[in-house]
Amino acid sequence: MTRSLPWGRWGRRGVMALYLVFIVAVPLAAVVSRGFEAGLAEFWHEVRAPEAFAALRLTIVAALAMTVINVVMGTLTAYVLARFEFPGRRLLDGLVELPFAIPTLVTGVMRVVLYGPQGIFGGWLASHGIPVIFARPGILLALLFVCYPVVIRSVQPVLVDAELSKEEAAYTLGARRAATFRRVVLPTVLPAVVSGALLSFSRALGEFGAIVVVAGNIPGRTLTAPVYIYGQVESQNERSASAVSVALLAISFSLLLILDTVEHRRRRADGL
Repeated sequence: MTRSLPWGRWGRRGVMALYLVFIVAVPLAAVVSRGFEAGLAEFWHEVRAPEAFAALRLTIVAALAMTVINVVMGTLTAYVLARFEFPGRRLLDGLVELPFAIPTLVTGVMRVVLYGPQGIFGGWLASHGIPVIFARPGILLALLFVCYPVVIRSVQPVLVDAELSKEEAAYTLGARRAATFRRVVLPTVLPAVVSGALLSFSRALGEFGAIVVVAGNIPGRTLTAPVYIYGQVESQNERSASAVSVALLAISFSLLLILDTVEHRRRRADGL
């Protein structure tokens, strides 16, 4: 019989804790310390600066718009992939993963090729007064692509594991598919939808690669918070970059707390 060394378990825990502190806690502490080193008043001054505040506002608004669209389309996509068998289903299921695999800079280039002034659709849209690239619609399109799989992969496993008996009973009683989805399916997947929405929103807050290509980064118009932070770092204005970073971190951390609460309640409801 093999006996584990008395320090083995605690040694593994110690290594894990030290790694977590070094990789996550120390960088977070450094950014927060830098952001508040001149005091709370100076922190608010940096965050409330017109260019910084406009970038934060645009980032939040674009993330909210993307989340609303992706919640609807992502939930619908997950339902179709989980409940229907049709030719090409496996291919579509694989395509859902592509936004995770494609570098975000490539995502931006793809949008420029499609919607730029010389692009496949961009010329026609521009001739009708609808600019996409170097405008806010380009930011929204980039975020929709990057965050599209998040809701799907949150909702699809719940639908796959859910029992079909309630849906079949509803069909037997004469309920239409839309009514069954609204009254039977949606309450089942709602916690997963909320989780996917929060993750999508949090993911969009920090998106840089795709946006820096398509947005044009015009202060007050198309400059988002992550790109603003990058510009401040390039200008060696670490205090401003850290202050806006802390603001984004506070929003993301709040979302993670809400997500953890939702997950905890879902597990309690499931008896786990």
